[in-house]
Amino acid sequence: QVQLVESGGGLVQAGGSLRLSCAASGGTFSRYRTGWFRQAPGKEREFVASISVSGGHTPYADSVKGRFTISRDNAKNTVYLQMNSPKPEDTAVYYCAVGAGSTWGNWGQGTQVTVSS
Repeated sequence: QVQLVESGGGLVQAGGSLRLSCAASGGTFSRYRTGWFRQAPGKEREFVASISVSGGHTPYADSVKGRFTISRDNAKNTVYLQMNSPKPEDTAVYYCAVGAGSTWGNWGQGTQVTVSS
C-alpha cells in the first residue's frame, strides 16, 4: 500500500516560486500515475496536474498551465510540483494522490500553500 507525504508548502509572495514534493513509501510507486490536487477554504478539491508513469503525459488545469510544472523521480519515489509565478488564488492545501483506473486514492495529509499579494 503506497503512502504519500507532501512537503514544501509555506508562504510565498505572488510572482515568486515554490516547489512541492510528494514522497511515496510502502509500495511500487513507479507503477502509478500521480496527481496533485488542491482545496481552498470553502471550495471543493480540484485537479491541478498529473503525471504518467513514464513522465511523458502531464495534463494541467487551465488555471495553472504555463506556471506550474509537474515532474517525477522514480528512483527517489517522489513527484514534484514546481510553482512559478503563483497568484493569491493559488492559496490552498495541496494534496497528492496515485491513480488507478479512473480513480485517485492513497491521499497524503496535504501541505498548505499561501500566496500573498
